[in-house]
Amino acid sequence: MHPPQILASGFIIIILIGTILLTTPMASVDGRSVPFVDALFTATSAMCLTGLVVVDTATTYSVFGQMVIMLLIQIGGLGFMTMSTLFALVLKKRISLRERLILQEALNQNSMEGIVRLIRKIIIYSLSIEFVAFVLLTLRWSVDFPFAEAVYFGMFHAISLFNNAGFDLFGGVSGRFSGLALFTNDPIVSIIAMALIILGGIGFIVMSDLMEYKKRKRLLLHTKVVLFTSAVLIVGGAVVIFTFEFTNPATLGPLNGGSKVLASFFHAVSPRSGGVSTLDVGSFRQATQFFLIILMFIGASPGSTGGGIKTTTFAILIGAMIAMVRGKDDIVMFRHRLAKDRIYKAITLTLFALVIVIISAMVLSTTENHQFLMILFEVTSAFGTVGLSMGLTPELSTIGKIIISFLMFLGRLGPLTLAYALNPKKEKELFRYPEGKITIG
Repeated sequence: MHPPQILASGFIIIILIGTILLTTPMASVDGRSVPFVDALFTATSAMCLTGLVVVDTATTYSVFGQMVIMLLIQIGGLGFMTMSTLFALVLKKRISLRERLILQEALNQNSMEGIVRLIRKIIIYSLSIEFVAFVLLTLRWSVDFPFAEAVYFGMFHAISLFNNAGFDLFGGVSGRFSGLALFTNDPIVSIIAMALIILGGIGFIVMSDLMEYKKRKRLLLHTKVVLFTSAVLIVGGAVVIFTFEFTNPATLGPLNGGSKVLASFFHAVSPRSGGVSTLDVGSFRQATQFFLIILMFIGASPGSTGGGIKTTTFAILIGAMIAMVRGKDDIVMFRHRLAKDRIYKAITLTLFALVIVIISAMVLSTTENHQFLMILFEVTSAFGTVGLSMGLTPELSTIGKIIISFLMFLGRLGPLTLAYALNPKKEKELFRYPEGKITIG
């Protein structure tokens, strides 16, 4: 099997194991088995770090079920190959060439050089960030909840937020499917959540590069593009949301000035793959909802826990447009010229993603009796592994649940990786056709 095939198979096997565990009676609060399709949907959402749910996590699943979900999130975030490498390093086993190839594919790297060293850094950074967040959230929630419950909430949400999974356990406190609505005016919880989503979404390559900046005194081009694009999307997104929702009585309207700014930034960060919300997304104005669809489609950055077409792909497309308008042959970013194959890959990935989202939305519009914007929002959220919902997910039909589950799987694995898994062979062309010209525009 080729590396993409192994990755796809590994994800499927772990999802099926998680599904079986979630269907056991001890995984539910009432002691009755959760329907197989609902358990499959939840396991896929957890493993693919999405956060869309057909049943409320806190009121449906027992502590055992929630622990299964948390474990699936951790495996999905680090990657099952990274977890395997962790055990191999602990047991002092040698990482084979084949395993390095799979890790290269899983982390979307261009070469195998330093791949094991990068894995070590990923494990250390991830666990360190999660532990710090766990301590901070536990201290904050110990004010409102019993200490044991605060510890449990802190652990679950630190893992969920850093891995951009979007699962929460406050359905039993503030109402089913309420998300983090209880903390709309809480700057501590909101800032910690945003920091975790951003750190999980910028990618392990960027974190590693930033940690080594003092020693190297320079940043990779990839890091510069990711940080610049992410900053523009977050700040620009917050301004757009603040502008459209400022007078909306169902969202920002009742909040004071500081809370309005905080909530605007929170919902500019969350669509990048975070999947949690402090406001009711279904109550946003349609213009804002469509803008969130755009942010979800772009998603996080390569080598991260997030989905979407990625910030670098979006940056390349904007760079190509600017270069074409200016009459330039090359796309230049931070005084570096981009290779043609990067541009072709960005265009292919974007068109691939657009086709998948459009076809899925068309199919769901025939199986689900809801507004098209709501369906498009849900489809994009699933494909971008975001987890935000306008309320459609709990009302999905069985066919709709299966389609959304496949979209979450496809969005996490990556459409190009899945395409390579189905047809991995590359044939070298022995000849080239003569060049032709067609009119554009």
